[in-house]
Amino acid sequence: MTVAATTCFFASLASAYNSGYCSVPSHRCNLSSVSCRSAPKAISHSNKGASSSPQKPLKQFGGGPEEDEKRRTQSSPFKSFGASSQRKDKKGVSFDLKEQQQVETGSLQDASFLNAVVKVYCTHTAPDYSLPWQKQRQYTSTGSAFMIGGGKLLTNAHCVEHATQVKVKRRGDDTKYVAKVLARGVECDIALLSVESEEFWKGAEPLNFGRLPRLQDAVTVVGYPLGGDTISVTKGVVSRIEVTSYAHGSSDLLGIQIDAAINPGNSGGPAFNDQGECIGVAFQVFRSEDVENIGYVIPTTVVSHFLDDYERNGKYTGFPCLGVLLQKLENPALRACLKVQSNEGVLVRRVEPTSDAHKVLKEGDVIVSFDGVHVGCEGTVPFRSTERIAFRYLISQKFTGDVVELGIIRAGAFKNVQVVLDPRVHLVPYHIEGGQPSYLIISGLVFTPLSEPLIEEECEDTIGLKLLAKARYSLARFKGEQIVILSQVLANEVNIGYEDMSNQQVLKFNGTWIKNIHHLAHLVDSCKDKYLVFEFEDNYLAVLEREAADAASSCILKDYGIPSERSSDVSEPYIDSLGDNQAINQDFGDIPVSNLEIGSDGLLWA
Repeated sequence: MTVAATTCFFASLASAYNSGYCSVPSHRCNLSSVSCRSAPKAISHSNKGASSSPQKPLKQFGGGPEEDEKRRTQSSPFKSFGASSQRKDKKGVSFDLKEQQQVETGSLQDASFLNAVVKVYCTHTAPDYSLPWQKQRQYTSTGSAFMIGGGKLLTNAHCVEHATQVKVKRRGDDTKYVAKVLARGVECDIALLSVESEEFWKGAEPLNFGRLPRLQDAVTVVGYPLGGDTISVTKGVVSRIEVTSYAHGSSDLLGIQIDAAINPGNSGGPAFNDQGECIGVAFQVFRSEDVENIGYVIPTTVVSHFLDDYERNGKYTGFPCLGVLLQKLENPALRACLKVQSNEGVLVRRVEPTSDAHKVLKEGDVIVSFDGVHVGCEGTVPFRSTERIAFRYLISQKFTGDVVELGIIRAGAFKNVQVVLDPRVHLVPYHIEGGQPSYLIISGLVFTPLSEPLIEEECEDTIGLKLLAKARYSLARFKGEQIVILSQVLANEVNIGYEDMSNQQVLKFNGTWIKNIHHLAHLVDSCKDKYLVFEFEDNYLAVLEREAADAASSCILKDYGIPSERSSDVSEPYIDSLGDNQAINQDFGDIPVSNLEIGSDGLLWA
C-alpha cells in the first residue's frame, strides 16, 4: 500500500481483526517541527510502540490525529479522510430537495456552494494511555468542513479528536476563526462545530442536502487535501451503496463508495451531485495493491440521524444496537430443523447479556421480520426499488430508546416480541469517553482499564495472547464491567519483587471479584486487613502490607512526578449497580466470541 504524496504526518488505524480494514492517516504536522516533512511512500499502520502486525489496506485521511487513528482497532481497510456534511436543524438546517440549476463543469470554480467549504486547523493533545496521568505531546492537523446553517459546520469526528484548539478559514480569506466542538459522533465519524464570530458568517450560504444518489450518478468531492493550500475538486461516480465498515468508529453503517480521489486533508469535506446538492461527507478510502480508486462518503441519511440525535437530546447519544449475533439460513435442512417453513429469517446465535433483547430473545430463535419488514435468509431486507441491503441497516435508522417489534419463530411457533434499542456495551472500549483514561496507583502498582487505545500504544506483543483474546472476543456481562489490568509497577522498596509485572489482568482483591476499576478503588479504601492481596491470571499473587503501602504512596508519587494517585472519576463515590449481595464466582469475560462468529462470512452483531 503506497500513497505518493507529501504531508506532515500520516496517522494509521490498527485493525482489531484480520479483515484488512484500517483507518487512514491525517494530514498533520508536529508543533515542534519548523516545516512539514515528506511522508514515506509506504505508510505505517502502527503507532509509537504499536504491534508489528501486517499492514492493513485502509487508512483515514484528514484532520484525525496520528496516535488516535493508530489506536483505532477497526477491522476495516477504510481510511477516513473525506468530507463532513451537516444538515440544518429545525431553526435552519434542513434537507432542501428542490431542483437546482445543474452546475456546469466549466463554471464549477465560480459555483457559490464551493464557498461553504472551509479548511479546518486542529491542535490535538491525546492522552498517554501507558502513563494515564499525563498527556502526549501536542500536534496539529488540517482537514475540511462545510456550512450547514444555524451558525454550524460539519466535519469528521477524527478531524477533531482530542482537540484542544480548532480553527477554521473560509475560501479566499486569510483570517482564521476559532471554532467550538458541539458534538462528536464516533460511530458515524461526524462532528458538529460552531463559530461565534459574526464576521465569519457574512455572506455565507449554507449547503443544501440532496437525496441518496443512484449508481453511476456523478459526484464531486471538495476539500483541502495535501498538495496545496487552496480548495481542491475531484470528480467521479457512485460505484456502490451498502452497509460499510467505518474505520474510525468501529461500526457498520450505510456508506457510499465512489471512484473520485480522496486524499489526506479531504476529511470532513462535502461530496456534491450535479445539482450542487451535498450528498454526503468524504471520510475514508480503501488502500490495497489489488484495488484502486475506492473512496467512501457518509450519506445524508447517516448525517440526518446524527443531527436529529443532537437535536432531540442536546448531545450525541449514538447509534443503537439490537445486541444479537445472527446466522444466515440459506441451507434448507437448517431451516427445516428450526421449523421455518418459508425461505426467510436469520438465526439468533447469541444474545448480549447487557442488551434488552436478552430479556425476550433466546438462542435458537429465528428473526423473520423487523418492524413489519421481512428479513431474508441471507440477512438482507428490501432497499429502494430493486435492491437489498444488510439487516443492520434497519437498526441503524432507529434511535436510542426506540422500541421495535420483532417477528420470531420459536420452536416452530410464530410470535411478536418488543425490544428496546440501546447502544452496545463494549467490554473493551474503542474510544475513551471524556478523553482521559481512568487509573489507580496503589503503592506503585498502576491499575487501569483495558482499552483498544492502550493495546495499540503498548503493542499487542506485550499484552499477551490470552488477554488480547479477551479484549477481542469477550462480552460484557453487565453495564460498567471492565477488564482491569496492572499496567506497570513504579519501583519502590515496598513493592520489591513485583517490578517486572506489567499488563496482567487483576481478578480479585482480598478474595473479592473485581467488577471495574472504581470497584477496586472502593475495595482498597474500605480494606481494614493487614495485607492487600491482589490475585491475577494463572493464580499469580501480589501482596502488600497495608500500613507500609499507605506510608509509601506519597513518596512514590513525588519521586515519579505524579499529581494524584487516582483519576478524578475514580475519586467519586462508588455506587454498586449490581448490589453487594450478587455473587460473582467466575472470571469475567469468559464468554468467548470466536473468529468464525465475527468473520466476514457471517453476519456481524446486529
